Amino acid sequence: MEKVKINLDVLLPDVPDEKDACVKRIIDELEGRQGIDRVHIVPASDSNKAQLCLHFRPDIISLDRVKKLAEQEGVKITSRYHHILAEVDGIRHQRQTRAVETILQQKKGIQSASVSGSGFVSIEYDTELITEPELYKLLSDEDLAVKNKPAFQKQKHDHSKVLKHEHDHDHDHDHSHAHGKNGHDHAKDHDGIFGKKTELILSIICGAALAIGFGLSFVDGISQWVPLGFYIVSYFFGGFYTAKEAVVTISRGGFEIDFLMLVAAIGAAILGNWAEGALLLFLFSLSHALEHFAMEKARKSIAALTELAPRTALLKQNGEIKEISISELRINDVIVVKPNTKVAADGIVIDGASSVNQAPITGESIPVDKIAVSDAIMNISAEKLDEQYRVFSGTINGNGSLDIKVTREASDSTLARLIKLVNEAQTQKSPTQQFTDKFEKYFVPVVLILVCLLCLAFLVIDEPFGSSFYRAMSVLVAASPCALAISTPSAVLSGVARAARAGVLVKGGKPLEDLGSISTLAFDKTGTLTEGKPKLTGIVSLDGIPENEILKTIVAVEALSDHPIAKAIVRDGKVKLGNEEIPVAEDMEAVLGKGLKARLGSDQIYVGNLRLFETLDDSRPTDMVKTEVAKLEEAGNTTMVIRRNSSYVGIIAVMDTPRPEAKKVLEELKEIGIKKMVMLTGDNQKVADAVAKQTGITKAIGSLLPEQKLEAIKKLTQQDNKVAMVGDGVNDAPAMAKSTVGIAMGAAGSDVALETADIALMGDKLSLLPFAIGLSRKAKRIIKQNVFISLGMVTVLVPLTISGIASIGPAVLAHEGSTLVVVFNALRLLGYKKSS
Repeated sequence: MEKVKINLDVLLPDVPDEKDACVKRIIDELEGRQGIDRVHIVPASDSNKAQLCLHFRPDIISLDRVKKLAEQEGVKITSRYHHILAEVDGIRHQRQTRAVETILQQKKGIQSASVSGSGFVSIEYDTELITEPELYKLLSDEDLAVKNKPAFQKQKHDHSKVLKHEHDHDHDHDHSHAHGKNGHDHAKDHDGIFGKKTELILSIICGAALAIGFGLSFVDGISQWVPLGFYIVSYFFGGFYTAKEAVVTISRGGFEIDFLMLVAAIGAAILGNWAEGALLLFLFSLSHALEHFAMEKARKSIAALTELAPRTALLKQNGEIKEISISELRINDVIVVKPNTKVAADGIVIDGASSVNQAPITGESIPVDKIAVSDAIMNISAEKLDEQYRVFSGTINGNGSLDIKVTREASDSTLARLIKLVNEAQTQKSPTQQFTDKFEKYFVPVVLILVCLLCLAFLVIDEPFGSSFYRAMSVLVAASPCALAISTPSAVLSGVARAARAGVLVKGGKPLEDLGSISTLAFDKTGTLTEGKPKLTGIVSLDGIPENEILKTIVAVEALSDHPIAKAIVRDGKVKLGNEEIPVAEDMEAVLGKGLKARLGSDQIYVGNLRLFETLDDSRPTDMVKTEVAKLEEAGNTTMVIRRNSSYVGIIAVMDTPRPEAKKVLEELKEIGIKKMVMLTGDNQKVADAVAKQTGITKAIGSLLPEQKLEAIKKLTQQDNKVAMVGDGVNDAPAMAKSTVGIAMGAAGSDVALETADIALMGDKLSLLPFAIGLSRKAKRIIKQNVFISLGMVTVLVPLTISGIASIGPAVLAHEGSTLVVVFNALRLLGYKKSS
């Protein structure tokens, strides 16, 4: 049995991550093929992207054939299954999203569809059965105006090369349209003559007509037809949108709340209670308008992200500078960023120095100093460079001018990916929302049956039909789950928007809810609790040799090595030595896993761990040397012994030190109720214990391989049910995927971290973690409050209306009032602060 690994982004270039349905499709297609025994995903690591691993029998199928099969299936699936994320105008309230989802999912060729109340539609579709222009037409048929819709010219799609069926499709669509001042204003046409305020204005007219009619009904000498006329006007304006949506719903064989409200209002009019019917329509339309307004406020909070990126850049080419659109920028272009202007693209600084405000992307309140990258590291991957050399699109330059080499095109920048992921997150439903959707599915038919039975109450009890019908209409109003429908989505949208503003990416309602219920956190060590960079932490002199002499010796020798620890010693050693002259060593020879030796003047210098000297010659390390080494390693240091000729002259200690804020952050986490904090690391147990002691970690587990980290997460999950894993999103990907919530540090600029995490802390700041947990807990509380208010109101009102204690008027006031309460309660999340 042999195996081969192929990068997933090569096979399925348009698939966002390994959780996508297309990944399961390619596994299903390949697994079980003759000679292929097993196919599975290998999560991304620090050295590789996510990969498809195929186990095959070389005596049955060749390696080349396996690769070719995988490539063919990848082409087939990529060509056949596409995804779109469209922003639309026309979603006026949350209940409408379910109706649109149902219609889309019933359409042949649509694999999945999810719609958010903020106006985003996510669709996966089969291109063999439906085309993209047809999808947009389908949305248009639902009275949804797609923003920035692509123009489809007459084109022929030839699938014969990759699909089983050979057929051609001719599409003659011309959807090109202008935007802006001179273009056609779709939103205004869609919403009405007053734009987005149309529903609110119609509602106010309805209320004014109701008030005038009600007032005139008490004036003597005025015909009863005059107030009736005003009530009819009130019905028209208050019921305009309600009737419009009810007709559309009924034409498709469905019954929505709008239809139920309309029936209740018409029922009141039939019984002569015009004022109560008009009041119902007025409050229903007003609550819809205010709900739309409130959701728009949350949506604009997210939409503000798109305003962060500048529209143009200053391109430096052949000694000249010209202004171009950011869409024209290409990788390796050089742009100039003037003082106090926005950075136009992700890139690395190649000239100049300045401080850059990264708050729009990472949430950091303090500007970060940026300097030009040196020629020696110019060709290193941007992701592997220190933060001081990298800049992100949408951040704000300080007082210095910067020349930046572009490393990502505008459509692939950190900001662009952040916006896309936030918009996708809005379409992901939380567990509570899934519960309320399922609850309403059964609740609405039960209410309709109850209302029908109550209409027949006059057959059982001694009362006229009018009284039974009136009671039934009151119950209909009282039981309508308007508040329940909006209770969770409004909180999720507000929570995701608030998190994005602070530099925390929350990928939907599920992680937003789950994080709030977690009391156990697992941390990676390197780069999460520690700086991720070794530092020179100690110098021990042997035989009375001055520290400076020891430092000069080791800096001279280590300068010949490119090992990360050697670089750290040279960097920190030079800082300690200041302007002192450092000698030059020669003839360096590395001893793998043990150390190195080199010539310094007439002396032979050896630098390495104890194992190097135990096998070198007869001059073994003394007990004193071993004791000093043991002390330093007990404290978590990595040690290197220095020998000049046959004499041991000193010991150097290096350690990946804890982040300065780590201890304070962990104390904050304890204060907010995180009971167990476990560190998982590949370093030895002594190092793990030392870092745990310095940071306040409750338990440290060392010497773990990546698969052992995964097992540790499984055990923690069995013990504590829900566990969050905090890591850098690279080598921790398997463990993060297994945890309840995966949280990635420093996701800005890191593809893997953005792909693998449920929650991404865009800045490399551990201090964002208490904020994220606090926000999640508040969101969870608000969701619970909203569900309690929604169901509580129904529970109280239904018995009151059935018994006749409450009529349509009070039922309307309580019902619509609760809808507004849950929306504005959810909007409180937009103002969340950590201190609260």
